[in-house]
Amino acid sequence: MQWYRMDLHVHTPGSSDFQDQEASYLDILHKIESENLDIMAFADHNTVAGYSAMKREIQDLERFDQMGRIRPEEKKTLEEYHRLLDKILVLPGFEFTATFGFHILAIFEEDTTVRELEHVLLELGVPVDSLDLGETEVGATTDVLTAYEIMADAGALVIGAHANSSHGVAMMHVGFGGQTRIAYTQDPNLHALEVTDLESKRRRTTATFFNGSKPEYPRRMHCIQGSDAHALKGHNKHPGIGERATEVLLPERSFKALKELFLSTDFGRTRPYRRSEQPFDHVQAARKQGPSIVQSFHEGMTRRGGRLHAVLRDVVAYANTNGGTIYVGISPNPKVPLKGLDATEEDGKTLQEEIDRLVTPPLNVDITELESEGKKVLRVVVPKGEDPPYVLEGSNIYLRQEDETSLAMRDEIVALIRRALIAKEEVVPADAVPAASEARTSRPTAPASQAQAQPAQQRPAARRQRAPRAPQQRQAVKQAAPEPVAVAEKSRSEPRVAEAVAERPEGEGVERPRTGVEIVDTEERNGVLYHTMCDLRDGGLVHNVSRSSARRLWRYAIALKEKGTFEERKVDWHGDLGLWHKYLRSGRPHYDLVQRTPDDEVHVYYGVTEDGIHGPWKAVVGDED
Repeated sequence: MQWYRMDLHVHTPGSSDFQDQEASYLDILHKIESENLDIMAFADHNTVAGYSAMKREIQDLERFDQMGRIRPEEKKTLEEYHRLLDKILVLPGFEFTATFGFHILAIFEEDTTVRELEHVLLELGVPVDSLDLGETEVGATTDVLTAYEIMADAGALVIGAHANSSHGVAMMHVGFGGQTRIAYTQDPNLHALEVTDLESKRRRTTATFFNGSKPEYPRRMHCIQGSDAHALKGHNKHPGIGERATEVLLPERSFKALKELFLSTDFGRTRPYRRSEQPFDHVQAARKQGPSIVQSFHEGMTRRGGRLHAVLRDVVAYANTNGGTIYVGISPNPKVPLKGLDATEEDGKTLQEEIDRLVTPPLNVDITELESEGKKVLRVVVPKGEDPPYVLEGSNIYLRQEDETSLAMRDEIVALIRRALIAKEEVVPADAVPAASEARTSRPTAPASQAQAQPAQQRPAARRQRAPRAPQQRQAVKQAAPEPVAVAEKSRSEPRVAEAVAERPEGEGVERPRTGVEIVDTEERNGVLYHTMCDLRDGGLVHNVSRSSARRLWRYAIALKEKGTFEERKVDWHGDLGLWHKYLRSGRPHYDLVQRTPDDEVHVYYGVTEDGIHGPWKAVVGDED
């Protein structure tokens, strides 16, 4: 394995808005070399004219050379091309403008022909007379989700271009509905997001938003950066070719290895490329984010004291929930010095052996060694399991709830089994074409690895045929509608309940928070109070929870409920929404929030994290930015 440096978003004179139209393609390769990059991709607007021009120039020079008619300066140019192409992996591709102006990168393997690339552009709806223009606007083309599918079927690596910026599919402040944004960023045919804030010092970045902790965005996304260069050298805040790049850890420098990385759930093999500073430290970046529903930390994994067992519990919990990453050898408290492990290779083997021996059914995890501050740490990447429930030592089933791993309760176990049965029974006919709003939004949690690249020799003839979409189907994903509450509820990770899923209170105008817990019912039996808990992340109900059997957050909520501490006068009201308590846990703010419905019923939501705050709730907690 080796770190390779890449820029997958390079414009050339093939784009009409490229500022150095006199630059040669050899100049572009020289600039890539001067930036110490190993991989680059052509990404001109809606065209492969730039890539075609370079290929044609090289082919002409090679033909002149074979005929013995090449001039000395041409011979030198050809030799320089060969030297650079041996040193740099040059991938063909383009930046496509989909409906509503969203930009999508499609990167292909190196032996893809220009004719194949143009065939894909035509299928995407780029007019024939626009194929060589390289313009950002080419009229009505294809909607975003269909574009993902066409590109993936053609074997491309599909990336949302500058996803958090203008024309990006992950922009947070544009006028289309939240459900559309979920579909645009969670579709399994989308392999990565290119973002412009990968190294931002802000606490909230695009990468942290798409780390799998958001209830409505359960699929974690690979986030990279590229130059999006429109000139050889940068100016102002616009980088030049190769001046904003990404490093990737690959077994070889090839498109196949790159595609396999982005189809995997290993998020520790990409990092922003830093020319002069120390390399990006994944351990410290994770520590800064802290424990969450997809991330945990353990100072050690000795058998004594149950530390190894605690790691195994997290493994099972992540497999049963939404996957996650475990760091061993580091405290979750950033103020505690990093301890590290003395024998990471032996510890990794021990952990793998214990997972193989004690976790049922078999579960493939990725265990790698990282170094941070001169200390060695183990990183364990656990995928969301395809065959739940996963069990530790034959009988113990664990789930991850926010930053806590707990034994699953009866209703949750039943729901895990239901989820597995539904997944096995779901069979979609190959020729079925469901409405886009249904087909796409039901797929965000599917493993990205399902979107496999086709062999080059099968493109484009073996690409499966898509039935034409009806106008109303296309319109379903094109409408820029306000976020529909009911649909957004359904887009979250699968319910973990057996009997019911709690609906939002009737008549309310604001969707409840998306994390935390609500006590929806209480009854007394033999002097003991039993509560029905609603997990706000997925709306699932868990019945018969007593104070003694409750997990940490539930126990906190039940204690406040049974003590009768809630009083409306203590709430900081903002209309019908209110803040009761704000407190820190594991260094992260948590909120107890309140909502009054038109029928004058009051709902209390305990332990809401920042991931669950949305819409009008931001003003309630003083976090409107």
